[in-house]
Amino acid sequence: MTMSGHDAVEVIAAKRDGHVLTGSQIDWVVDGFTSGEVADVQMASLAMAIVLNGMEFTEIARWTDAMIRSGERMDFSGLSWPTADKHSTGGVGDKITLPLAPLVAACGVAVPQLSGRGLGHTGGTLDKLESIPGWRAEISNEEMMAQLEDVGAVICAAGKGLAPADKKLYALRDVTGTVESIPLIASSIMSKKIAEGTGSLVLDVKVGSGAFMKDLDAARELARTMVALGKDAGVDTRALVTDMSTPLGLTAGNAMEVRESVEVLAGGGPADVVELTVALAREMLSAAGREDVDPADVLASGRAMDVWRRMITAQGGDPDAELPRARDIQVVAAERDGFVTRLDAMAVGLAAWRLGAGRSRPGESVQAAAGVELHVRPGDAVREGEPIMTLHTDTPERFPRALAALEGGYDIGDAAPSVAGSPVLERIV
Repeated sequence: MTMSGHDAVEVIAAKRDGHVLTGSQIDWVVDGFTSGEVADVQMASLAMAIVLNGMEFTEIARWTDAMIRSGERMDFSGLSWPTADKHSTGGVGDKITLPLAPLVAACGVAVPQLSGRGLGHTGGTLDKLESIPGWRAEISNEEMMAQLEDVGAVICAAGKGLAPADKKLYALRDVTGTVESIPLIASSIMSKKIAEGTGSLVLDVKVGSGAFMKDLDAARELARTMVALGKDAGVDTRALVTDMSTPLGLTAGNAMEVRESVEVLAGGGPADVVELTVALAREMLSAAGREDVDPADVLASGRAMDVWRRMITAQGGDPDAELPRARDIQVVAAERDGFVTRLDAMAVGLAAWRLGAGRSRPGESVQAAAGVELHVRPGDAVREGEPIMTLHTDTPERFPRALAALEGGYDIGDAAPSVAGSPVLERIV
């Protein structure tokens, strides 16, 4: 027994047997895991017990709070701007942060977007931005504060000091089959976002084949849990549940997604990307108390593009630089006339990853120019031999495995399908 009267086996056994953990048990085990007193094998065992037996909301809230208290908390109250942030649970072609942060800043709300790198089939925001020559993800807290005050938007790597318990636990869950658990997912995301110190938070919870959550009920439960955790911690939090059965936009890959984001900021770009960007901007502005501004008007005015240019320049990037293009391409053509009835997000995401756009393990480098460019969306008519998509890579030996990922990943039928309307399926406040 330790000084607190707890030990790891007692906490594991309590959750194994389906009991509700007490506040002091949770505080002790999270603190002990962060300091190394609770061993990795013990925390892995507890995580599996949580996966199998779940947690009540009181437990999830206390667990989240303990993870926040494992590190430092940032404070943006000294800024002259209100702050709002967005977190997406990840999807294929999800480049929304790129046009969204400058758009919300152009509307008068500062966006401290602490982002991550991609692992597996979903690209990380930092990987996308690093395809811009000179741009750097790592900046100090002082630089971040100065840029927020001056420009109103920053997208950068999270500092080491935020929720270190989560970083350590996330790595463990990844290798022990304990990722899929709403209490563990919700507390992981929200401990980082609350520690980040934003005044308000909008969650984009994806659902569908290319998302982490495959069915609507689970996505809804995750969204409700995270909104409740945010409110519990005094952060105005709301969520949109959005469709990730088909890729967002027409690109999946780092430099390609930056190019598409710049098109959106220039007043063009694919309709679904524009619609979701504006919908999330509206939620962020509303949560931050700025419902008097219409982000659609601001996007059309070009002011968001000005903020983008300043935001990229402030972190050493050249907004006018030519983005890298892949050395090799391969076109996937329609094998018959008809209509695209299905285009599976997971298949496209996997293909982009296999082309070199993603990584298999932390620390691996990614290819800036690799990825998949789509020429059609579900509902479009195609003729035999017309391109459906183009694969891009600097390492052409990757083409066969990428093509294998796309087998069965799209359908061409005789009749035009009824195409889903808005990417936004539900709003949870």
